[in-house]
Amino acid sequence: MKVLVAVDKSPESHMALAYSCHLLEHFNAEVHALYVKPDEVEVAADSFYAPFFSKDGLKEWINSDALQVQQDALGTCEYCLAGKVPCQPMVATGDPAEEILEAAGKGDYDMIVLGSHGHSALRGFLLGTVHAKILHHTKRPVLIARDYREIKRVLVAYRGTRCDQAALGFVSPLLARKKPKITLLHIQENGSNDAEACLTQGGHTLATLGHEPEFHARKGDYVDEVLKEVKSLPYDLVVLGAYGPRKPKYLRVISDEALNVVRSTTRPVLVFRDRAEE
Repeated sequence: MKVLVAVDKSPESHMALAYSCHLLEHFNAEVHALYVKPDEVEVAADSFYAPFFSKDGLKEWINSDALQVQQDALGTCEYCLAGKVPCQPMVATGDPAEEILEAAGKGDYDMIVLGSHGHSALRGFLLGTVHAKILHHTKRPVLIARDYREIKRVLVAYRGTRCDQAALGFVSPLLARKKPKITLLHIQENGSNDAEACLTQGGHTLATLGHEPEFHARKGDYVDEVLKEVKSLPYDLVVLGAYGPRKPKYLRVISDEALNVVRSTTRPVLVFRDRAEE
């Protein structure tokens, strides 16, 4: 498995790199930590600080930041190497979201990892424009990492869709060595009565992959009920499909429901997208 972790000067991004290495510990994987440095021309045109720098000074400032981020990433990569996960810093230049999306495609990565602030009282504050753009346009699973923690309890929001089934197949091997407590949560919406059958299907999938999940069922709004469940127990990772039962046929952006869960929780969230369907 190849994993692309976006890093910058923020401590949250390096925490995300450490969280990725914890998730992948002793797993057959390699991690690349990508820093996207700004383009000199764009900085000169847009930055308040540009008038105070010569052209060479601006270039030196940008390169100095890039070198510092690389050094910090190398330090965090030592944590990866301790868990037998190869880790290497990389640098690109341009728009962060566009460069991350391009790198993920060209490098044939299996997952993208982004760091994010862990706490906010404002709905939507936790998700920046870069995160939203990548979530909407990538063809890979995206892990939004917050607040580094050992992975002991995992919540899977499960409605039995093809995307949800593929998400179980993707995440189960990653968790095989850690053996966390996995909760399958089914939200009954619009008076449906398929919870038992749905959870039986998901439980069978996890059982064949060596897990013994717990089963929870709730009735109500998908986003509200997922967030209530997240608050009810100390979950260390939330897993959900990018699409609900009504997956868009042409414009393959993630559902508003998935986006709102990511925006509204302070826990790490893995949003699964099945590359086979793209």
